[in-house]
This record gives sequence, structure tokens and C-alpha cells, in this order.
Amino acid sequence: MTGYKTYVLFGIDTPGEGSDLSAQNSDTMIIVSVNNDTGEVRMVSVYRDTFLDIGNGTYTKANAAYAYGGPEQAIAMLNMNLDMNITDFVTIGFDGLIDVIDAVGGIEIDVQENEIPHLNSYQISMVGKQDGTLNAKGEPNYVATEGVDYIPVTTAGLQKLNGLQATAYCRIRYVGNDFARTQRQRTVIEKVAKKAMTLNPATLNNIANAVFPKIATSLDLSEIIELLGGITGYSIGETASFPFDGSVQTGRVRKMSVVIPQDLEYNVKLLHQMFFDEQDYEPSSTVKTCSSKIASDTGVYYSGQ
Repeated sequence: MTGYKTYVLFGIDTPGEGSDLSAQNSDTMIIVSVNNDTGEVRMVSVYRDTFLDIGNGTYTKANAAYAYGGPEQAIAMLNMNLDMNITDFVTIGFDGLIDVIDAVGGIEIDVQENEIPHLNSYQISMVGKQDGTLNAKGEPNYVATEGVDYIPVTTAGLQKLNGLQATAYCRIRYVGNDFARTQRQRTVIEKVAKKAMTLNPATLNNIANAVFPKIATSLDLSEIIELLGGITGYSIGETASFPFDGSVQTGRVRKMSVVIPQDLEYNVKLLHQMFFDEQDYEPSSTVKTCSSKIASDTGVYYSGQ
């Protein structure tokens, strides 16, 4: 990993402002690898339901690590299962992401027709109030005033979304399930980064100062401002999800619906190949132990790619 710096972005399924950012499931986990020599940034989303050892030999959904032990345990889980060396993180809730996207002036997103009702429904749930009824999935229904609390998306196609709309877009999981959701999240991050690259340093500093109270992070504000100062030297490269396409299955373990690496050891090889151009990476004994346990618990074994 020499010459690289690796971060992890956590997204918490709460507003974030005024709420605890350290005791929730991390429904978004995006590992960001920065090549310090070339400035290329690569991103990999870890599916929230990935069946991993979250610490102390407890195998369950990966997003639970954050709830059990905050970012420290979630980072330790990623380092242990994936042979990473992550030390720095940023955690953000809905409100912080909304503010970031609005601060860069919104982003262009190609919205699909079947995404529109879900996008608008998530907007309403974030700004509205519960009306005391439940939908078909048993979830609370919300009401909000159109044009006052939110602006509905009414047509498909490429269009500029504001912070609330784009954050709602990130949350869609009923179109393409969590696999497609992680792609939407990476798309939004990439669009925000590219938009930020067009802004002057003073504007970026103002954004950092305004958003900093709404995030949890291992970085000081001065470190974030320093990173933003060199943002034009970065470029967005390859993005993917973990476990990787073609080496992943879904199934049930102890009545849980989980995402299963097929197998963990092979997926870790692919991860190091993508992030660090290590073509012949040999996973650690810890990864091999975790991989064997996951295969034993799930009945899903390496298929020999």
C-alpha cells in the first residue's frame, strides 16, 4: 500500500444534526483509495449486508460493526477482513450530505422513470411528519407540503438535483436493491467531487467550515481544508462494490438476509488488485481464517474463477 492513502466514508441512516453519529448502523461504507503519486481516487462500496467478522469472532452484517463500536470497530472490521490499513474516516448523516450538495450548487443526475416515486417518497420522509398510518411494507407514512418542504422530481432524464433530491436519490433501494443503491451513492460522491473541483479555495473553505459541525471524523478541520486546497490535483478513477460482481451471492444465515463473498479470500485479492495494482496479492492468515468461517456458515464456497 506504499504511496497510497486510504479513507472510509460512513453514511448513517439518520439526519445526523443533533443526533448521535456513533451508535447507528453504517448503511453506507465506501472505501476511498488515493494514489499519492498520480492523484487518482478509486472507490469501493462495501455492501451493508456483507457477512463478515465484525469483531471478537462475531459474524453478522457488516453495517452492525458501527452500531456496536462506532467508527473504531467498523474500521477494525474492514482492516481485519479486507487486509486494509485504514486510519481515517468521515461519517455523515442526511443533513450534512444535503448541505454539501446544496453548497456546490446541486449536481446533474440521470434519473430513471422507475426511480422517481421512490426519490420523492424519500424526500417526504426526510422533511415530513408521520401521519399515523403504515405503508404496504409496514413503514410509517409521512406527509409534507409540495413546493414548500420539498420539490418533487416529475420527469426522467438528466437534470440538476438539489441537496434533498440527491440525498433521496442515494437512499433508493427498491429499484435494483442494495447493489444498485451503492452505485447511486458512488455516482453522487463522484458528481460532488467533480463539482467541487470547479470551485475556488475560499468557497471550499466556507463549505468545510459550515459542514464540519454536522460530521464525525478523525480529521481536523485544518486537515480537511488542506486536502480541499489540492482538490484539482485529483481525478476519479475506477469504482466498484465489495464483494465484486461475479464473486458474490445473496442468501440467509440465522434468518438474516445477507450478502456473501464467494469467497472472501478471492474478493480480497480482487480488492488489492484494483486499489493497489497488486496482481499477485496473497491474503493474510486472518483473511483466510475469516474466509473459511464465512464459507462454513453460509455454505457458499469459492467457485474457481
